[in-house]
Amino acid sequence: MYNRMVVRTEPPALSDAEVDRIFRALADATRRDIVRRTLVGEASVSVLAADYDMSFAAVQKHVAVLEGAGLVTKDRRGRERIVRADPNRIARARILLADLEGLWRARFDQLDQVLADPDTTH
Repeated sequence: MYNRMVVRTEPPALSDAEVDRIFRALADATRRDIVRRTLVGEASVSVLAADYDMSFAAVQKHVAVLEGAGLVTKDRRGRERIVRADPNRIARARILLADLEGLWRARFDQLDQVLADPDTTH
């Protein structure tokens, strides 16, 4: 019989600047929609632009913001630019949010304990 060691590797923490870029990028409804659409499948900027009431150049700028935040990648295929979401980057943002949620839940648990026993000093 032998022991198997399971090693779980966490992605490196996001820097404050990376977090800022991600949440600024996701603050816009069009950009969130582009991320959703490109998580399902890659799409050219032209195909993406066809569904929005804005210029092609405006959609390109939205894609550039998402690319700058690392949420999508853009590859050249012939004359088209193909956009694909990066699920790993999105997972890293989700981990950050889960950590923040854990902190807040712990704070509420502490508050519940204080309110349940007003004689306890913390």
